[in-house]
Amino acid sequence: MRDQPPFPPPPDDIQEIGTPEQFAALAHPLRQRLLFALGHGPATISGLAVQLDTKKGNVAHHLKVLRKAGLVHITETRQVRGGTEQHYRRTARRIVAAESQDASTAAMFAAVAQELDHSPAETHLTLRHLRLSPAKAQQLGETLARLVDEAEEDAGDQPVHGVLVTLYQQAGPTTGTA
Repeated sequence: MRDQPPFPPPPDDIQEIGTPEQFAALAHPLRQRLLFALGHGPATISGLAVQLDTKKGNVAHHLKVLRKAGLVHITETRQVRGGTEQHYRRTARRIVAAESQDASTAAMFAAVAQELDHSPAETHLTLRHLRLSPAKAQQLGETLARLVDEAEEDAGDQPVHGVLVTLYQQAGPTTGTA
């Protein structure tokens, strides 16, 4: 895409998304997985295809959609064996939605389910419903976000672990048993 500089600066800390094009880009589980994979640094189409166990054509197509939506960019281009190799990177370390969209939420959970299925180690998944006042719910949400934000990463040769944190108010009646 000619409207983006060839080598943008390092990614921002947080990118807020809200355009229909961005939500549409996030509505596919492979695009979510590509964003997960690009979370720790640049990668090529070939490298991503191997990492995600999919075809290079699939990766190239979905990276094009993510790039058009402004969620990834090319950080390096170089000539390799008569071809051009491009390294892609997320535009931000964290991507947050300005408002929730059904399609992007479903895609995010589908992508996480795929990641869990491919995990070589034991996974931990818990769903619990709690009765909380609005103040306690806000405090819990802030504590969970702080725990994830403050988690210190080990050296680059250690395995990558995914963390999904969500706190939501359950829909439905407020009386009865949980």
